[in-house]
Amino acid sequence: MDFWTTADIEIPSDPLKRVIGQDEAVELARIAAKQHRHVLLVGPPGTGKSMIAQALAYHLPKPSEEIRVVHNPEYPERPFVEIKSAEDVEKERVELEETQGELMAPNMVPTDVAEALGYRCPHCGEYSSPDERICPHCNQPKITGVQKYGDSAFTDLFGGVVEATMSQLIPIPKRVERTVPTPFGEKIIVYESAGDKIRMLDEKALAKRREMRRKRPYKIIVPLDRNPFVLATGASETEILGDVRHDPYGSHPQLGSPPYERVIAGAIHEAHHGVLFIDELPHLGHLQRYILTAMQEKVFPIVGRNPQSAGASVKVDNVPCDFIFVGACNIQDLPNVLSPLRSRIIGSGYEILVNTYMPDNEENRMKMAQFVAQEIALDGRIPHATKEAVDEIIKEARRRAKELDNARNALTLRLREMGGIVRSAGDLAVLEGSELIEVRHVKEGIRRSRTVEEQIKERYGSYHAGVSKDISHAQKETSPYYYWNENENPPGYE
Repeated sequence: MDFWTTADIEIPSDPLKRVIGQDEAVELARIAAKQHRHVLLVGPPGTGKSMIAQALAYHLPKPSEEIRVVHNPEYPERPFVEIKSAEDVEKERVELEETQGELMAPNMVPTDVAEALGYRCPHCGEYSSPDERICPHCNQPKITGVQKYGDSAFTDLFGGVVEATMSQLIPIPKRVERTVPTPFGEKIIVYESAGDKIRMLDEKALAKRREMRRKRPYKIIVPLDRNPFVLATGASETEILGDVRHDPYGSHPQLGSPPYERVIAGAIHEAHHGVLFIDELPHLGHLQRYILTAMQEKVFPIVGRNPQSAGASVKVDNVPCDFIFVGACNIQDLPNVLSPLRSRIIGSGYEILVNTYMPDNEENRMKMAQFVAQEIALDGRIPHATKEAVDEIIKEARRRAKELDNARNALTLRLREMGGIVRSAGDLAVLEGSELIEVRHVKEGIRRSRTVEEQIKERYGSYHAGVSKDISHAQKETSPYYYWNENENPPGYE
């Protein structure tokens, strides 16, 4: 505890070392990351379950595969799955760069090319964006072939309207070709519009483009460069399992879009080679069975899930979903977790009951100070705290451990509420213009961070008294609360 302010406390770069008071859970998370094990975290809200799951993903290697859906010309409603390794993806990127040609400033290409693409005005020779059909320098149309029609009074009246109309109707080409003589014969150079610049493609780049066009069209549904941590808490069935988008024109070759373009990966596929985290796991209900199947098979099909959709007949089989599953729930919700899912986790992973308090010793007080420093850094809008302010927060952590968990000589690990105190105290310091969070800010922050039930008890003496003051006489007569508490023997329960 040798520091002046929380600015002196070093915050670990390893996210697992930022988890406070959950030593066993942290150790098992490291094992799960290394050995590819599943984890179920059980405990009250605010004890670090989500933080452990995110830190676990940090210790995984970068994903090494990209998942694509490839067009099936013989049966479009059954697209193929293609898995590309990191080496293959990198090779394709190099090939793609070779097809991009060279970006050049408009004044670096031949003037006739710049004029044909709409960059150079043929009247004044000034350069501007091809989106501007009328030259901003001379107010003349940049389209070749749109000319003025004499200098009579009538052409002055109508000529500008005609020119403006013609300049808007005649399209500006996005691509022009030129033949250039060389000692070995002639070669073709293609120039393309590319925003404020012009792209020049030689024969080598054009040949690469033709080669890539011959490949079967595909869509990347799970890219190589992705976040290995996928949060699916509260997600819908389609968000978790994937879907095929609806197209009102279906797969019509001229009007609709091909099925492979409408395939959307689910969270279980996006978590391939990563972590799929679902908090409040019992709220998934029957969807837990699909999670179990994906964990067992490590592949899961993507189908259209709306029977009224044009994607209902589309199915992509064997889409990879080899992920580490991390679920979390409260103790009272544990019976609602699917038994086969728990069995799968226990058979190839760990169930962890997180701690709600830790012993009150010098090492853990320093961890609590580290927690305060982390919360301040994470918030980014509040100043650092003095050592005395940290001591006050530790005193509150000691009080809460005794009150909430009946633990003596302990510090609470219900840290979400403690983080609220840090932010409340920091907000007060900001309003005062104070450079540091001081003890008075923490004390007032503690007062302001009380729950509504605590405020009702302080103001009215009890929750019952608060309710009786808050509702009208008519409400009292119909309120279920009063029915059961004001009548000692309700009808039917004598």
